[in-house]
Amino acid sequence: MNAEIVQTLTTTFEAHAQQTEGGIEYWLARDVQHLLGYDEWRNFNAAISKAKTACEVSGHRFADHFVGVNKMVDLGSGSQRAIEDIMLTRYACYLVAQNGDPRKQEIAFAQTYFAIQTRRAELIEQRLLEAERVSARQKLSATEKELSEVIFEQTGGNENFALIRSKGDQALFGKSTQSMKAQWKVPDNRPLADFAPTIILKAKDFATEITIFNARQHGMQSESAISSEHITNNEAVRKTLLERGIRPESLPPAEDVKKVERRLASEEKKCLKNPDALSSAASE
Repeated sequence: MNAEIVQTLTTTFEAHAQQTEGGIEYWLARDVQHLLGYDEWRNFNAAISKAKTACEVSGHRFADHFVGVNKMVDLGSGSQRAIEDIMLTRYACYLVAQNGDPRKQEIAFAQTYFAIQTRRAELIEQRLLEAERVSARQKLSATEKELSEVIFEQTGGNENFALIRSKGDQALFGKSTQSMKAQWKVPDNRPLADFAPTIILKAKDFATEITIFNARQHGMQSESAISSEHITNNEAVRKTLLERGIRPESLPPAEDVKKVERRLASEEKKCLKNPDALSSAASE
């Protein structure tokens, strides 16, 4: 398959993509039928049936990826009639291609095209999640710095900051900071938060923000008063998490956030130098 044909097929497939009001990308099966080189709907529908089975076997509900619709088509007499059609997600298109006639040039192209598109979406989602975690860690660092400043302003020193923070950890996890470090295998010279999942970073940040607000609002001028406030706030956040089925001390550690930061920075540099880097990564 030469480059010109590949470019033509890519443009054609992209041109037929549509979006729901909710922003979900889809293709209509009647369009995909012709894009994949099928003349008869009956034969193409057989590939769709196999794809639905493959969808279920892979652990996904086919009803989420194959949605039946009716489409009005023009007749030679000037009237219209409704015909059966199916909305296919990108994943559904990939499964249809995988279960299509391998002798068709269009099928060979579609198998690769939709595999790459699906992988690209996964990579984008993963990158967004990693960026969210890095952002949450940076936000917690800024909030904890502000708490340290509040402690200094209102007690005359901030040597108690580490003690207050550790009391907050005890209230949030039901375990000491050192116990959680041992459980998550965090090096002694690294903060526990650098290995915390995003939900915990945001939980700690929220509790700390409340402590800062109330410490200022009520003019707390002692370590004991601020500690008590911080413990209460972390206990309240823990209670909310437990009610939602999230037990902080049972969560697995996340990847070292410093490594994630370096990886994101490196990928950004590569993308600036080579705009096609993401496509290349998706096809590996």
